[in-house]
Amino acid sequence: MAEGLLTGSIRNIIKVPDLRTRILFMFGLLAVYRMGSWIPTPGVNTLALQQLFDQQAGTIFGFLDVFSGGNLRRLSIFALGIMPYITASIILQLLTVVWPYLERLSKEGQLGRKKITQYTRYLTVVLSLFQGFATSLALAQTASDPPIVPNPGWSFTLMTMLTLTTGTAFVMWLGEQISERGIGNGISLIIFAGIVVGLVPAVISLGQGLPPPLGTGERSIFSILFLVVLMVGVTAAVVFVERGQRRIPIQYAKRVVGRKVYGGQSTHLPLKVNSGGVIPVIFAASIVAFPSTLGLVFPETSWMQGMATQLQQGYPLYNLLYVAGIIFFCFFYVSIIFNPDEVADNIRKYGGYIPGIRPGKRTAEFIDRALSRLTAAGAIYLVLVCLLPEFLITGFKVQPIPLIGPAIDNFLVQYGLGYITTGLGVTFYFGGTSLLIVVGVAMDTVQQIESQLIMRHYEGFLKKGRIRGRRG
Repeated sequence: MAEGLLTGSIRNIIKVPDLRTRILFMFGLLAVYRMGSWIPTPGVNTLALQQLFDQQAGTIFGFLDVFSGGNLRRLSIFALGIMPYITASIILQLLTVVWPYLERLSKEGQLGRKKITQYTRYLTVVLSLFQGFATSLALAQTASDPPIVPNPGWSFTLMTMLTLTTGTAFVMWLGEQISERGIGNGISLIIFAGIVVGLVPAVISLGQGLPPPLGTGERSIFSILFLVVLMVGVTAAVVFVERGQRRIPIQYAKRVVGRKVYGGQSTHLPLKVNSGGVIPVIFAASIVAFPSTLGLVFPETSWMQGMATQLQQGYPLYNLLYVAGIIFFCFFYVSIIFNPDEVADNIRKYGGYIPGIRPGKRTAEFIDRALSRLTAAGAIYLVLVCLLPEFLITGFKVQPIPLIGPAIDNFLVQYGLGYITTGLGVTFYFGGTSLLIVVGVAMDTVQQIESQLIMRHYEGFLKKGRIRGRRG
């Protein structure tokens, strides 16, 4: 039944010329992006660089490598990926709240949005130049055998800055072309492609953990099945929560304008459980990983090395700051993108009200209270999703906790629970930030394809209950 429905939907996509052209155009530009990811930046020993990333998986370089699809590990021409553009977009979005000029532009319709997009591009180039300079400096100063940069100097720095900035500008252009002439959000799809491309190596690595003759490891088939079931379960849970929302009912009074009667209908205000999306996780992970990166750039500073050690994945200080950062940025980001006072004022202007709640200030307080509760639940959900891969990979290392750390570790080992502090030694590929991005982008893309099919009177992917994207 489900297979026949999916086959019929794919057949309908092929029947629509415009939709077929858009999808083929999207795949074509994504293929160009993936081909460019194998073109290396001049002057870098890629083998030595890969060894460095294997040793420094918990730094911000390893975090950014996830979003670049492995380009940073190879230092290809697309090594910075689309992250400078995302950072520039977030900065301008935050400045829109505090800078009156940008706030006026945001309210001027399409012309104002074009101006903000232009400023975003300029800021992207500036950030790319800075990140290219910092990356070249960090690689040139990193001690390794063999050296990552055989011939360091200003020529290498300038070449790296020019190459990486040009690559980021080209990737930004690809994303804009996909959004305009393809299907889905181009920037999100580029990140999606970079993450999903590592799925096949992850599956191969998981299969190699089986004992001979199936693999080269010592894991039992039951443990592999447990990990597969866990991955599927976590993915299903993320889809369920990402689609979850609270609908606040709104009733509009009837208005008579001339000979026409307006209003009188009932609608709802949707409040998502995870309104901030993956942004809080990106902010928190970037800030927590920053000291580890400084320890990599300045290896001779002892106190910085000590801080970098305590902020490695699985250590108590890392987990504490990571969890606190996710919760803080959830509330901070939602408070910026959603203004209960403005929403309540708009509802009142159009003659609407929430049943049982007085319009104006009371409505704003009610919406703010409901949004705060949903944000708290969404923050807990993000924390659980992001800590699960940390537990599977490295475990929760309690040894560095003063006074009680060694005692807790001995107690767990004594009762056969040592895996809590050592981890299960596997890479839970679809976890944390990667899983949130993959699920969210897939839902958005399917929603847009289904909207195109329904608009042309074709049956979509789902017969009952249309799928809602992250903005649904």
